[in-house]
Amino acid sequence: MLHKRNIQKVTVLGSGVMGSRIACLFAGIGVQVLLLDIAAPEGKDSKSKNKLVNDALAAAVKSSPSPLYTKENLQKITTGNFEDNMKDIAECDWIIEVVIERLDIKKKIFEQVEKFRKPGTLVTSNTSGIPIHLMAEERSDDFKKHFCGTHFFNPPRYLRLLEIIPTEFTDKEVVDFLMHYGDLFLGKTTVLCKDTPAFIANRIGVFSIMSIFHIMDKLELNIDEIEALTGTIIGRPKSATFRTADVVGIDTLVKVAIGVKENCPDDEAKEIFTIPSWLQKMVDNKWLGDKTGQGFFKKIKTADGQKEILTLDLKSFEYAPRQKPKFATIETAKPVEDLKQRIKALSQGRDKAGEFYRLFHYALFSYISHRIPEISDDLYRIDDAMKAGFGWEIGAFETWDVLGVKETVEAMNQNGYEVAKWVKDFIADGYTSFYKVENGKRLYYDVSTKKYLPIPGGDAFIILSDLTEKTVWKNSACNLYDLGNDVVGLTWNTKMGSIGGEVLEGLNKSIAIAEEKYKGLVIANEAAQFSAGANIAMMFMLAVEQEYDELDMAVRMFQNSTMRIRYSSIPVVVAPHGLTLGGGCEICLHADKVQAAAETYIGLVEVGVGLIPGGGGTKEFALRASDAIQHNEPETIPLQNRFITIGTARVSTSAVEAYELGILRQGVDEISMNQSRRIAEAKQSVIDLYDRGYSQPVQRTDIKVLGREGLGMLYAGINGMYRGNYISDYDVKIAKKLAYVMCGGDLSQATLVNEQYLLNLEREAFLSLCGEKKTLERLQSVLKTGKPVRN
Repeated sequence: MLHKRNIQKVTVLGSGVMGSRIACLFAGIGVQVLLLDIAAPEGKDSKSKNKLVNDALAAAVKSSPSPLYTKENLQKITTGNFEDNMKDIAECDWIIEVVIERLDIKKKIFEQVEKFRKPGTLVTSNTSGIPIHLMAEERSDDFKKHFCGTHFFNPPRYLRLLEIIPTEFTDKEVVDFLMHYGDLFLGKTTVLCKDTPAFIANRIGVFSIMSIFHIMDKLELNIDEIEALTGTIIGRPKSATFRTADVVGIDTLVKVAIGVKENCPDDEAKEIFTIPSWLQKMVDNKWLGDKTGQGFFKKIKTADGQKEILTLDLKSFEYAPRQKPKFATIETAKPVEDLKQRIKALSQGRDKAGEFYRLFHYALFSYISHRIPEISDDLYRIDDAMKAGFGWEIGAFETWDVLGVKETVEAMNQNGYEVAKWVKDFIADGYTSFYKVENGKRLYYDVSTKKYLPIPGGDAFIILSDLTEKTVWKNSACNLYDLGNDVVGLTWNTKMGSIGGEVLEGLNKSIAIAEEKYKGLVIANEAAQFSAGANIAMMFMLAVEQEYDELDMAVRMFQNSTMRIRYSSIPVVVAPHGLTLGGGCEICLHADKVQAAAETYIGLVEVGVGLIPGGGGTKEFALRASDAIQHNEPETIPLQNRFITIGTARVSTSAVEAYELGILRQGVDEISMNQSRRIAEAKQSVIDLYDRGYSQPVQRTDIKVLGREGLGMLYAGINGMYRGNYISDYDVKIAKKLAYVMCGGDLSQATLVNEQYLLNLEREAFLSLCGEKKTLERLQSVLKTGKPVRN
């Protein structure tokens, strides 16, 4: 049934913050979008009538981070107004309503929609608070059959949750289609929800925030302390609790909380949704967060023009400079890399922080246990919704498993927290965890059948951390897993995915094993980022101690490893996501194919730390410039463009933009819209390459470099940048070294050279820069502050 629907054109009704960004999301995947809103009251012609919608779209496009993968996507969006253009929805395959959260207005809009939509067209609402079935009242049977809630989270490009909320009238085919389309084409974690207040993610997420407010009052903690306790340390976003509230809007948070309290009379914890007096005072003061310029935090300019963020003191209601809280529990747990082990350590703390974590988890576990089957029949859906909608790295039931279900329930009983009956039965039946892995497949405990079942749709995903039983080889940084179908997968677990000696050992060993026994190799990981590049702490140490032989060996090893990726006898496919910088980018540049997540931020950033790409990246850009020249592009343009990309340390803002930067190759490299699918899709690419008769590539000897002609042109550009005060003296030095390598050195005329010739030039330039004081200053600055110094 699924393939029968083809979404070519979508209408979005309402161009507010969400509507305009949903329009951008669809445009980003190549769908034509009609974005409509009310006609401007003073409008006489179509241009002035569309002022509202055009202004809203322009504001969305200007916002940061961008809702578009690339500016070209904007051409897919046509704007209009409800008066003149409602008739045009007849040509659309899916109509999404995103107007103001008022049932009467929504019903009026749907009355208009019914006049013009062709039968069978999907109609969905992005409401977060109004029951879906109420909106479908008084509509025709065909409308009701094709009507459903599709709740996107803001910003829709970056938050991966899409809640699908059918009514009793919604056709099953429509629900199946939306679950599938959202996952495959929009790249979302699609979660099937019941039509209950706030659905799944906001119900649990807002409970979690409100419960933190109450625990904070009880333990007499302040805002800065809560932010330190509830951010990345427990696998939650950096925006923790109060910053998240400021971004979402304090009025929105309060509205959802009041909605749950009023509309869920049987919620055993509904008192938690009572608004504390200090929160009500903020709403009365119109201190609603980012949208009003102040909330729990306020950004000010100091006397010397610096920006400073102040925190609200909830007792005095004055803003004061932020404090860095100190908790012994956090200091102890911080060095623990593994999140599950870290959460265990935090929950065992004997100070106020440990007390906070225990109370927080008891309240959360009690609450989620009682929400089944009210908001969902399946516990994995609750975890999926929280991970994709609120950016939790680990779901609530997964956390419960980590802390021990039985042990935690005993502690909860002692502290007056009650769990639902099904959890007591679960423990009585001798079960110990909500999830388990069998034969590399993840199973969840199904409450209704009291059995473990595979997570539906799990076949489309490969979760590396579930494959520990299928380890082929490992060292302390890397694991090589058997992915099935004669394909192996390499992953590493270093901080920020940094690449040092052990990762390079893992790369070479994995290729050797794959060449001997398998069809090919996938390189990927499941951390927050793919790789922030080479281990610069090691490089800095060697450079400071002037261990140039060691450094030379390290650079050779990196170059040999990337060349091994390129020239192995088996296909190697790399599946990056998130930050893919420096050495991480160089690994991608040498793969047979890259299967990138749509949200991949990739680039060669070495110039920022006073170096040039030294793991084959500079060589590869020179080679690609040469290939572009062979395809009749004017000689200097491909070289100039690629020189600028490296010289300005450009990083793509999406995988789509990586094509424009020449990092991904059109017709070779592909994008996975859904990050969770990329490893499975990379594995399929390995099989396809092998089955087509993969043959080992031969090293290139036909790379055309321009020598002095290219140098003259690039040096002129560098001098222009310097005279315009865009770059410093030292930037000039680095840029000239980069130009020298990309032009093949000081050759009197254009010459054909081989790869090793360019690699040698690249390595020499890299090593000479390692000996420069200003490079060491830049490296040190990055190690200390995370930012390079301009010197």
